[in-house]
Formats: sequence, C-alpha cells, structure tokens
Amino acid sequence: MIRFNSDYLEGAHPRILERLSATNMEQTVGYGCDEHSERARELIKKACSCPEAAVHFLVGGTQANFTVISAALRPHQGVIAADTGHIACHETGAIEACGHKVLNVPGDDGRVTAEAVDAYVREHWANESHEHVVQPKMVYISMTTEIGTIYTKKELAALYEVCQLHGLYLFLDGARLGYGLATPGSDLDLPFIAAHTDVFYIGGTKVGALFGEAVVLVNPELQPDFRYLIKQKGGMLAKGRLLGIQFETLFEDGLYFEISRHALEMAGRLCQGLASLGIPFASSSVSNQQFVRLDNGFCQELRKTMDFDVIQPGETESVVRFCTSWATLPENIDALLAEIHRLKNK
Repeated sequence: MIRFNSDYLEGAHPRILERLSATNMEQTVGYGCDEHSERARELIKKACSCPEAAVHFLVGGTQANFTVISAALRPHQGVIAADTGHIACHETGAIEACGHKVLNVPGDDGRVTAEAVDAYVREHWANESHEHVVQPKMVYISMTTEIGTIYTKKELAALYEVCQLHGLYLFLDGARLGYGLATPGSDLDLPFIAAHTDVFYIGGTKVGALFGEAVVLVNPELQPDFRYLIKQKGGMLAKGRLLGIQFETLFEDGLYFEISRHALEMAGRLCQGLASLGIPFASSSVSNQQFVRLDNGFCQELRKTMDFDVIQPGETESVVRFCTSWATLPENIDALLAEIHRLKNK
C-alpha cells in the first residue's frame, strides 16, 4: 500500500534524526531554555529579518492555534476565519473550547479577503446592539489554505492594512508554510510575512520534523507572559530541546526550504500526470495537496492499492486529496499514475 493521505505519514527527515541521536546524551536545561532552542530562535529571527520577534516552540498545529488565539483575545472577542478555514472545520471546536467563537466569512477559493473582513467589522459596529454579540478582534488565515491555495503579497498586505484600520490582530497559520513559500509563482517570503502579520507560525510537523511548530510573535503586545499561556495550555514540553534541535537543523542550512521544494516537485509531477489522464481537479491548488474528483466505484478500486483521503464524499463521485511530502518518491507518483491509468482502461 502506497499512502498519499498527508504530509506527515513518515517519521522525520534523516538529518533531523541524526542530530537528535548525536545530541541524545547531552544534558541541557528543560522547557525550551537550552542552547539548541536559543540558536533555533536566532536562526528563525534571522530568516524572518525580524530580530525583535519572540519565538516559541509548541508541539502541534491545533495547540499552536488555540494557544495563540486564547492569548490574544479577551473573553468577549472572537476570530474571523474563512468558512473552510482549519479552525472553523477541522479542530473539533478547539477554539470554542477555549472560550472564543470562530466568526466565519465566505472564503475566496479558501482565502479570507480584505473586503470580507472590512464588511464584517463595519457591520458589527453598525449594529446598535453590538455589545450583545461577539466582538471581532483577530483574523485567522493559513498558508497554504485548507484547499491548497496561497496568498500573494498584494492580498496579505491588503489584509494587514484592513486589520490595522480596525484594530484587529492578523494571525497566519503556517502548518504548511514551507510548501506555500516554495510554490512556483508564490511571491511571499518570511520577511514579508513578518512585516505584515502580528503573529504566525512555521510548521514543522508537516514539513519534515518529527513534531513541532515555531510560533513567531511579531507584535510586542502579544509577547508578554506568552510562556505562562503555553504552560497553562499544556504546551510546555519538559524536554524542550527536542523541539529546538529540530528547528535548528531545519534552519541552519536551508533544509526547511529544500524539503519544501522537493514536495512541490513531486506535486507538480503528480499534477501533470493527473491532467494527462483526464482526471478533473476540484480546486485550483498549487501546493503539495492536489484535490481531484473521482467516481466512487473508481475510488473504491484505487484504494485497494493506494491510500488517500476522501475530503468530500458524494452520492456518485467524491473529492479526494493526494498529498506529497519531503519523503515522496518519484516512483511512488509513477505507481499511482500507472494504477489510475490501468483502472481507467480496465
């Protein structure tokens, strides 16, 4: 069975495992205060051209999302997200469980637009009973989006401008940020993101690490006491150096971006092959996630040898996702395409 379900099915990039093994018998202080974590922070701040940022390491994406959002918002405030956003539809109500409502707006191919945010906030304050409803205070976006699309510099700058106009924080979920930045045609980079958000995180779990996300707090308002919130939310790993060593390895010589480029090369190989076979695409994804429509019977046959996620099941056909990663082999892509070809001509 060859699996294309997600980009974290394998363990970790060999260079990370080698570094973890090489440092295994080192004695360091705990809770992310070790020298490896400190060096990783400096490497990330340098990559972001943002020396004044505060960098914290958490274990996973959901934990990063609810810790950041609960740290930034007061009890009566909520966070605006696309109706397809990860926090809106794929985190088991984690944000609401922390006491903050997710305020959905229609997504533009998975993206939140400046116009949608502006309209939502103006409507809130125009309501004479606005104190009876949740107050918007943050905008949540992800790069890549839940359906594999990306933001441009122009779109992110417009969002940041409208957030500043209305006194909102802009938070970018970067669980797959490496893949978004490596996407052909993307004009975003880490320094631009740092200059046009209040907080974002660099995903490791889905981009070659065993686990871990690096939260980058750019806005000084969000920096005080953040470690208290990490501890309170169960995110302060005692062996914090395990996170620091991984991000140190990812950022000391460009491994993070090397990993991302490989996944995109494999996704491009897959995309071209699917198109040549006449498989219809379900979204305009340009990332390492490719979404296509398959007849349910065909899908059932294909899953006997290839595994993947059914994202939107339908009566006769379904939307499925094929995901590539740092570990995807060209021969696995070719095997998938060959099996699809065989079944189409059966």
